[in-house]
Amino acid sequence: MTNDEFRHSFTQAFHSSLGLAVYSCGIQKCSAGHAWGPAVRDHYLIHCVTSGKGVFSFGGKDYYLSGGDGFLLTPGVVASYAADSESPWQYCWIGFNGTDAKRLVEQTGLSYENPVFHFSGTALPDRLEQICHLSCATHSNEARVEAGLLLFLADLMDAFGTSSAAHHASGYEYVQKAARFIEYNYSRSIDVEDIAASVGISRSHLYRLFMENISVPPNEYLMRCRMNKAAALLEEGRLSVGEVASSTGFSDQLYFSRVFKKYMGVPPSQYALRSAREPQKQQEKA
Repeated sequence: MTNDEFRHSFTQAFHSSLGLAVYSCGIQKCSAGHAWGPAVRDHYLIHCVTSGKGVFSFGGKDYYLSGGDGFLLTPGVVASYAADSESPWQYCWIGFNGTDAKRLVEQTGLSYENPVFHFSGTALPDRLEQICHLSCATHSNEARVEAGLLLFLADLMDAFGTSSAAHHASGYEYVQKAARFIEYNYSRSIDVEDIAASVGISRSHLYRLFMENISVPPNEYLMRCRMNKAAALLEEGRLSVGEVASSTGFSDQLYFSRVFKKYMGVPPSQYALRSAREPQKQQEKA
């Protein structure tokens, strides 16, 4: 093991009370014959093999894997894996756990009975590499590390998971969770991918659930929420148009003004002026 070339790896304090928490991740080029196990993990662990060959032993079966293959270890199950003696593999991995981990892993289609998958392209290992880079930074990136894990699992769901959410929760429950996420985060620079990651499904799956349950796509729901919040702030009259834009997730005031006019029929400055005049008219009538 001392001859193994580590490009990057990290392990962080594990908090099992979190819904989903990253325990470790890394990228490793193994030396010939490098092996782990037989042993058990106390968390979920997913490897993506990017080159070379090796063998993965799990559930009484041996799987001979190479670049483009991936494998899952589940908590408490004896497993082992070893690099080939002539063409040792290189892989990236992520270890995680939490109260939502079992449910989310099940949705990927991976399980004790089906622990191996094949992927094409570099999207999955690239996602893990991004998480590794984020982990190098300060604790302020912890939320982004967890979000990266959710996106990685969502990619697996999209590629290998079942299309029906009924196995774990009704579609409307996912929509409700997504709506709560939007309600709490509309002021941040979030997009549909962030919303999908927050509930642990792919963006295409989220789109289908929104259309099936409320007939409004998630990006439209997010924009309506922002416009309603912006209108309420303008009616209060305490903030400038630029401050309202920043408070509802817009970095560009001009773009905010165009979108607001599209939804409300008038520019935000005119809407604020009209709202300020309404109390005066009511007082005059009284």
